[in-house]
Amino acid sequence: MSTQQGGRFFFNVDWITILIYIALCAVGFVNIYASIYNPDNSTLFNFSSNYGKQLIFIITALIVGFSILLMDAKFFSVFSPIVYGITMLLLVAVLLVGRKVAGNQAWIPLGSFRLQPSELAKFGTALLLARYVSSFNPKFRDFKSIMFAALIVLFPLMLIMLQPDTGSALVFLSFMFPLYREGLSGYFLLIFLGMIVLFIADFLLPITLIIPVILVIGGIFVYQNRRKQKVMFSIILTTIIAIAYLFLVRVAYEKVLEPHQRTRIEIMLGQKTDPKGAGYNVIQSKIAIGSGQITGRGFLEGTQTKYGYVPEQSTDFIFSTIGEEWGFVGCTIVVALYLFLLLRLINLAERQRSTFSRVYGYCVASIIFFHFFINIGMTIGIIPVIGIPLPFISYGGSSLWSFTVLLFIFLKLDSNRMGFI
Repeated sequence: MSTQQGGRFFFNVDWITILIYIALCAVGFVNIYASIYNPDNSTLFNFSSNYGKQLIFIITALIVGFSILLMDAKFFSVFSPIVYGITMLLLVAVLLVGRKVAGNQAWIPLGSFRLQPSELAKFGTALLLARYVSSFNPKFRDFKSIMFAALIVLFPLMLIMLQPDTGSALVFLSFMFPLYREGLSGYFLLIFLGMIVLFIADFLLPITLIIPVILVIGGIFVYQNRRKQKVMFSIILTTIIAIAYLFLVRVAYEKVLEPHQRTRIEIMLGQKTDPKGAGYNVIQSKIAIGSGQITGRGFLEGTQTKYGYVPEQSTDFIFSTIGEEWGFVGCTIVVALYLFLLLRLINLAERQRSTFSRVYGYCVASIIFFHFFINIGMTIGIIPVIGIPLPFISYGGSSLWSFTVLLFIFLKLDSNRMGFI
């Protein structure tokens, strides 16, 4: 790299986003240290401990991230199908040679390290989706363009469901938002919202009550549009699909979801209480967050954290450590960092000159938002526990590296926006 190119590289990279990234990684390291703190062995550089390993993950992630910034921006567009293909092969490989942990066959053992392909599949899918939209300029008004984009997303989603890792699979639904930005009808978002409402209703109300309500509502709309055959046909089809969906939800609930996943949903919807079983994690997490009050108990002073009451506290429930030791103020700062990052990413995406960079930027923002919203939602008990990490903060090499690659690819595309077409 020439001196002139090096200077351009330095000034074009969005260092504000990098500073937010480093801040979140630092928050993660400090709270992972607190979550497994042992006064008898508290050395900061104990690399056999989770916080020691996380420090290594952070350092290597930074090396990977800055290495990406030195690459040619066009590499990611040109080789996106190959990257997608490799990540899909890894998803197939984990089904054949993967190690089963907590009921999920989601990790490939590599010596003392475990690789989680579902994390890598996120940026592979984001790259190919951006390549498809930028190359073919689909308007998402016809069945063919919608189905092709859907297949790019659904293929990894189905492979991950076979593990089965429902939480990671659900993350791929976030790709709907970049497609909406590129012209996908808002009706699809309404359908998605309707599916969530029907899913909840299927548990809270008897199906013999829900179906007549759907038929009545559908009948009213058909009557109002009886002179518009196309609209009337669409309403009838939607009504039939809604009724079929109710039965599919019941079948999927009983045949696809694991028993502990069903229990978590029932607990969240108030259908069951299990304070010593499936509901234990959330109850202890809420106690920890609530006990922090305004300013928190103080670093290494959290009793829920110190005595290990919250399971998976350095991974899925890391936010409970933040809540207990740093209180409402600490939680607000962390949430503000995420919101600032998301707004920054959307702003960067909108200023891109290439469709590829814009779509990819929205994919990055959508994936991070989904993880952020779901993870914090499950630690405070408003969303079922589905086991997905808090970006840049939860313990784990695969998670941190994949989010780092995801983010830094976009930062590279943004730094080259004046020359990337």
